[in-house]
Amino acid sequence: MPVSSGVRRRIKEFLDPDDDLQYVFPADIFGSANPSVFIAVTRKTITVLSTGHWSRTTPKRVISTTLRDQRIGPVDTATTPWFKFCGIVYELDDEYVSVVHAADAEIMRDAAKPEDPLPDL
Repeated sequence: MPVSSGVRRRIKEFLDPDDDLQYVFPADIFGSANPSVFIAVTRKTITVLSTGHWSRTTPKRVISTTLRDQRIGPVDTATTPWFKFCGIVYELDDEYVSVVHAADAEIMRDAAKPEDPLPDL
């Protein structure tokens, strides 16, 4: 099920107001006592937000923020889908694998642009 508009509004409260929320998906930190997070991808950053102990749908605080210049995946789908981002292993539901792939495709597209052969013209 997609992340609701209400959850998106709450997530935006933790982000730079001048930035645009492009992708958001829930994930679980593998082996953690406080496993549920939202990963929010904006034009500028990738932000991981904790949901706290009692709710998987209410973001409580920012755990980490990194620049948007890196991929989130790849996602291993051999068993429960998982990926490693900034040294932490996250698991996610099958339906959100395509969200990670879409976010990563934007980074890959920009990195795959050929170098300008005549930069001085």
